[in-house]
Amino acid sequence: MIKLTPSRLACLFLAAWMPLQASAGLLDDDEARKAILDLRTKVDNITRELQGRLDGKADKSATLEMLNQHEQTMQELARLRGQIEVLTNEISKAQNGQKQLYADLDARIKKLEPRQETIDGQTAEVMPAEKTAYDNATALFQSGDYKSAAAALQDFVRRYPESAYASNAQYWLGNAYYALGDYKNAIVAQEALTKNYATSAKVPDAMLNIASSYALLKDNKKARAALQQLVSRYPSSTAAQTARDRLASLK
Repeated sequence: MIKLTPSRLACLFLAAWMPLQASAGLLDDDEARKAILDLRTKVDNITRELQGRLDGKADKSATLEMLNQHEQTMQELARLRGQIEVLTNEISKAQNGQKQLYADLDARIKKLEPRQETIDGQTAEVMPAEKTAYDNATALFQSGDYKSAAAALQDFVRRYPESAYASNAQYWLGNAYYALGDYKNAIVAQEALTKNYATSAKVPDAMLNIASSYALLKDNKKARAALQQLVSRYPSSTAAQTARDRLASLK
């Protein structure tokens, strides 16, 4: 803020005083005193006005400075807002990445968790990898690719001997060999089923397949023995009824 110095005030006072001095000789003492008082009043008024104007200029400068500071502040605010927006986008991307990571992790965990499956009327827990391998192998059999099916089923039994699907895989392995005309291996596969998975629901059908394989190998004696054993062990089974019919035809 600009102030009026004593020297400046003196100059202003003299500027107003000199015209009065030039005419002082024409005035009496009382009039001179009154003129001096009036002049002082005018000088004070001028001083206050000038000081006010100077103060006004100082205020304008301060206002301009404040405006400049405000503009700088707004620019800084805009810059910070830009940074916040960038950070917000990065956080959003990171959160989405985490969600995807958790989803992938959950999917991987589920692949490792056992599932409840119904196999031959019985509920059992199987690992996802077991089911996938079994489904792929049986799909090969159903498509008529018996050679590939036999290889896949053999591999399944080797890898998952304790699986709830193992007895079925062993049974379809025997059927794959039978379909290929490899009756000896068909007998071996089905006999493995009757020994290793004696409680399997597939055993009666496996025994019937053994009898059929012996018959195709022209070994009627063993074919008859297999049929008789089937009827004896599983008399109420559908396979046993078929065995009775075949026994009658072998006489």
